Amino acid sequence: MLPSRRIKIAYCIDTFAVGGTELNAVRTTESLDPGRFELCIAHLQPDGPLRNRYEKLGVRMVHFPIPNLYSLKTMSQGMRFSKFLRDWGADITHTHDIYTNVFFVPWARLFSQCSIIASRRWWNIAPRPGLLTLNRLSYRLAHCILANSPSVAGLLEREEGVPRAKIAEITNFLEESAFASMDEASRIAQRRAWGVPDDAFVIGIVARLAPVKNHHLLLRAMEQLDSRFHLVLVGDGPSRHELAELASQFNIQNRVHFAGELRSPLNLHQFFDASVLCSLSEGFPNSVIEALAAARPVVATPVGGVPDVITDGVTGLLSPLGDPTAFACALRTLESDPQLRTRLGEAGSALAHTDFNQELVIEKLSSLYETLANRNLVAAKGRIGG
Repeated sequence: MLPSRRIKIAYCIDTFAVGGTELNAVRTTESLDPGRFELCIAHLQPDGPLRNRYEKLGVRMVHFPIPNLYSLKTMSQGMRFSKFLRDWGADITHTHDIYTNVFFVPWARLFSQCSIIASRRWWNIAPRPGLLTLNRLSYRLAHCILANSPSVAGLLEREEGVPRAKIAEITNFLEESAFASMDEASRIAQRRAWGVPDDAFVIGIVARLAPVKNHHLLLRAMEQLDSRFHLVLVGDGPSRHELAELASQFNIQNRVHFAGELRSPLNLHQFFDASVLCSLSEGFPNSVIEALAAARPVVATPVGGVPDVITDGVTGLLSPLGDPTAFACALRTLESDPQLRTRLGEAGSALAHTDFNQELVIEKLSSLYETLANRNLVAAKGRIGG
C-alpha cells in the first residue's frame, strides 16, 4: 500500500551550476508529478544559473552551507539536516553526486527513518582521492544506489563491491524539445552567426571546456582535416584560452568557432553535420543522447557509459582514445558518405525515442520512489507492532 499523502523527498544537490548532473537533476524535478511527490531541494551551494528553474516550480529550498567536510560547522549542519528530515517527515533522501553522497547520506541514515538513494553519475574521476573512501561508506549506508548507465552499474558492482540487488539503473532522459527540428533557413542563419561558411562540413561539440573533455584531441584531428571542415565548440570553462592558443598554433583558428555557453531551449546539435565527444572519462553523457535525438551522426571515444549508447557502425562511430588520426579519419568518412550519415542518424534517433524517453524514465524513477516509501510504511508498522 502506497502512502495516502504525497511522498516527501529531500532532493539533495551540490550546486546550481550548469553541468550534466545538475541539468539532469533540474529536468527530473520539473518532470516529476507534483500530485505524487513533494520535493524539498537541499543544497550545498547557494546560487547559480539553474536556481531560478527550481524557484519557478515553487519547491521548498533549504541551504546547508558547509566550509568543508570535516569542520565543527559541518557537523552542526549535518545535525540540522537530520532534524529537518524528522520535522518535515521525509520519506526519502536522494543525493546526486559525490559531495552530497558524502555529506547528506550518513546524517540521513544515522538520525532519521527515511529511505536513502545515493547516486553514481561519473566514471572514475573524483575531486580528491580521500572522497572515494567516504563515498564508499555512503554506498554502504544507502538503501539504493542509482546508476545512470549499465556500465556505471557494472563499475559499482565490480569495483565498489555494491550488491547488484542494491543498484537501480535509471538513465538520463530527453525532454520532448530535444526532438524538435528547425527549418533549414534558421539552421543556416545560426551557422552564419557563428562565422561558419555555407558550404562547410560542420563538426560540433557541446561540452564544458575542461581537460576531462579532451578538446585537445579534437583540435589535433582538425589539424589533419582540410578547409571544408569547421568546428563549433559550444560551452565555456577553464580550458578556453589554452584551446584558442592551440588552434592558432595549428593554424586552424579560422575554422574553429567558440560559441560560448548557450542556454537555449533548442537542441544545438541540429546545427551540426556531425556531433562529437572526445572525453577522457564519462558516466553517461547528455551530449551524446541529445545528438542522437537530433538525428546527427556521432563520433565519440569509447569511455565510461558511451558504449552503452553508441554501437560502432550502428548508432555512431567509436574512435580510440588518444588517437587524433583515427578521429580525423572517422570524420572524413562521415563527410564523404551522406548515406552513412543518414543511416547512423536515423538509428540514433530511434534509439533515443525508445530508450531515453522522458515519460518512460520518469515513471521508472517514480516507481522506485514509491517502492522505497512503501518500505518505510512496512518498517514503521513493524516498529509499532513490535
